[in-house]
Amino acid sequence: MQSSSTRRFLDQPIDWRSRLMLVVAAGLLVTIYFVPLWNMTMFAPQYRDGLRLDIYAYTLTGGNGGQDVHEINVLNHYIGMHELADTSFAELQWMPFVIGALGLLVLRAAVHATVASVMDVTMLFVYFGAFSLWSFGYKLYQYGHDLAPDAAVKVPPFMPPMFGYRQIANFEVYSYPRAGTYAMLGVMLLLAGALVSTWWQSRRTPDVPAPAG
Repeated sequence: MQSSSTRRFLDQPIDWRSRLMLVVAAGLLVTIYFVPLWNMTMFAPQYRDGLRLDIYAYTLTGGNGGQDVHEINVLNHYIGMHELADTSFAELQWMPFVIGALGLLVLRAAVHATVASVMDVTMLFVYFGAFSLWSFGYKLYQYGHDLAPDAAVKVPPFMPPMFGYRQIANFEVYSYPRAGTYAMLGVMLLLAGALVSTWWQSRRTPDVPAPAG
């Protein structure tokens, strides 16, 4: 059960700085449609320039004009891994719509301009970010462990790195976030900043008792 002070804080209007932070956060969400979220690069003696895979919110894109995705799938076929394709990732189907919906909710919070509306969209964004990271890690695990038993080349089950470097057979695999993930982190910081700014302003503004009737 909420106390009266908590209810007052949740119903409190946010200041213009917090509104500006929300508008900037919505703009950052838009940029996620145009930049990759993650990158994986693989080096081997036969691929000294590396094979590159960029993961966007809605598609997979290979380096070398897209040719690297084909090369990776050829290698995956030999060790019994599933083919990399947009249709294999359900996340690429729903993530663009969720990002768009979150952008609208952030703008709605800027219009409604109450602490409660900002807190609601902040929690939704935290859940979305946490689930996205879990889903990415689970997909990597699944791809490296669900190997075809009749593959031409036998390799022990493995998990490609989610972050950092890992040696897999004769490949050096590097996996790091790209601009889209940093944009999501920026959105989270702006949402948190809007809440902190309002809380700090409420601490500086003393409550004025209502006049006696």
